[in-house]
Amino acid sequence: MALQIFNVLGRQKQEFVPVEPGRVNMYVCGPTVQDFAHVGHAKTYVNFDMVVRWLRYSGWDVLYVQNITDVGHLLDSGEDRILKKARQLTAKPMQIVEMYAREYFADMDALGVTRPDISPRASAHIPEQIEMIEGLIAKGHAYEVDGNVYFDVRSYPDYGKLSNRRIDDQEAGSREEIRGEKRSPEDFALWKRAEPEHILRWNSPWGVGFPGWHIECSSMAAKYLGETFDIHGGGVDNIFPHNESEIAQSECAHDAPFANYWMLVGSLNVPDADGVPVKMSKSLGNFYTIKDALKRWRPEAIRMFMFTSHYSSPIVFAEEALDGSVKGWERLAGAARLARTMLKDAPESDEGSAFLGVVDRTRADFAEAMNDDFNAPLALSTLQTFTREANTLLNSGAKVGRAVLEAINGVYTELGGQVLGIIPADDSAAGGSAEREAGLIELLITLRKEARARKDWATADEIRDALAGLGVTLEDRPDGTLWKVS
Repeated sequence: MALQIFNVLGRQKQEFVPVEPGRVNMYVCGPTVQDFAHVGHAKTYVNFDMVVRWLRYSGWDVLYVQNITDVGHLLDSGEDRILKKARQLTAKPMQIVEMYAREYFADMDALGVTRPDISPRASAHIPEQIEMIEGLIAKGHAYEVDGNVYFDVRSYPDYGKLSNRRIDDQEAGSREEIRGEKRSPEDFALWKRAEPEHILRWNSPWGVGFPGWHIECSSMAAKYLGETFDIHGGGVDNIFPHNESEIAQSECAHDAPFANYWMLVGSLNVPDADGVPVKMSKSLGNFYTIKDALKRWRPEAIRMFMFTSHYSSPIVFAEEALDGSVKGWERLAGAARLARTMLKDAPESDEGSAFLGVVDRTRADFAEAMNDDFNAPLALSTLQTFTREANTLLNSGAKVGRAVLEAINGVYTELGGQVLGIIPADDSAAGGSAEREAGLIELLITLRKEARARKDWATADEIRDALAGLGVTLEDRPDGTLWKVS
């Protein structure tokens, strides 16, 4: 099955055909580094990590660009978000940027999110933004008023084609200065005049100022991916005005299509006091930082939770759901661990070879799900079904042959690990608490073995029962004791 992507631009599923055969150029709107990232951010970037991982696993050469917004993202009041945070903390704006950018990448690393190939910053690409604005003015798509430059939305008839919003339906600007300066209320800022107290400021043909928010993505995407590229990703909440404005200014500047496929991730919601799901947001104060989440749940379980819903659909954040994902992850990881343990002393035989048909079916079903618009929930369900069948074989007492065990391990390592990022390549790769947990269990198994050798059955039973109470099941076999998390 060829890769199909639901293209928000046009609202239909389409076969993916890249601009350049064999290569995927992909841009995803990155964070505004003004605070610690929350679980809502994790939903976006874990899902696009899954997309990139599948593309690369499938043999595509992917160039993945994700920007860092460190200037120009304005609040409705017109205040720069970075400057507001800097005033709150009595710090320099770039102190804020450096601190939270480092924390963002640390959070992504902890979640197993592969770093983008390029992470350009808006403040490092001011010349490119100025050049694009000059071109828009020259073509009659933008105009300058007293040091401010605005995009003339009515010069681009297709404005609204991504969000399906008509110009006449859009609300006027809320600030008096905006209503007075703009030709039309829907026009948006490409460059803003910097008042004397504004710290973030650069020289430009229109005086000292700073760029608007939308222009940064257009200029950086063009610089690194070309005027027309394959996939543009982001959160659904930015479809208007940000993504819509990106398209307008880019296509007017280059007289060419901007991005051919638009993928937008659904929101992560939190129930309000009445139980109604609302978007997790710093402005609403209903957010759960990634750092806090990682203190309670394993990164693999957080990833698994994100994959229980299609990337484009909303998902409700609930502690019970995360706890359920932990248990689901333990079942998958336990089966992978059991297969790897048995593989150490596996015989060179064809015992269990009929199971290779299950392996082939799982790989085919997984690929079909992922090629159908990156359907991670369905792909995950194929691994869960595979795990039930694998556990039946692995716990049957049969001396399963090496080739079969390697095939089982390959499913977990490649599909669960390389693609979904929820199964480590080996037990030690889980790192941190996972490695310590496995070591402690093995230590207790050794102590139990020694107690049984002394015929101290009470101590041996106490260890077994204590582990069972923690969800760890022991199975005594002639060749040793195996354990799994139930």
